[in-house]
Amino acid sequence: MRDAVTNLIKNYDVTGRYLDRNAVDSLKSYFETGTARVQAAAVINSNAASIVKQAGSRLFEELPELIQPGGNAYTTRRYAACLRDMDYYLRYASYALVAGDTNVLDERVLQGLRETYNSLGVPIGPTVMGIQIMKDIVKEQVAAAGVTNTAFVDQPFDHMTRDLSEQDV
Repeated sequence: MRDAVTNLIKNYDVTGRYLDRNAVDSLKSYFETGTARVQAAAVINSNAASIVKQAGSRLFEELPELIQPGGNAYTTRRYAACLRDMDYYLRYASYALVAGDTNVLDERVLQGLRETYNSLGVPIGPTVMGIQIMKDIVKEQVAAAGVTNTAFVDQPFDHMTRDLSEQDV
């Protein structure tokens, strides 16, 4: 797992270049949002169960067929598995927020996930929707905690949904 700084330096090192203006600007941006990133992770940490519960409720409100007989979250076991997976995505999104880099999501969450879900018959659409709902809830809570610009919160959630939504494997 790498963070934004390590990743940037690695890329410049591989090509044997000094840090240029773009690199310095990227570093400035990362460090300027550092406190907000840590605040967002703290909000997620202290509210994770509530965030997952709210997101699950909203998801099943929008797609009630998931919890009806024959639905993919029908039965207590499947419902619990859905919430467990949402919690997993939320936890790794918090790591990516602090790191300022989505590398951890690729390594620990996304690699092979779509294929696994497809082989198990787990629909991707509701998974993507659940991740986006969690993003909205997190942004609301981070803003309520006093962070004025919450745009950086989008990055890990959008990265997961973009990767899961791709059609070409």
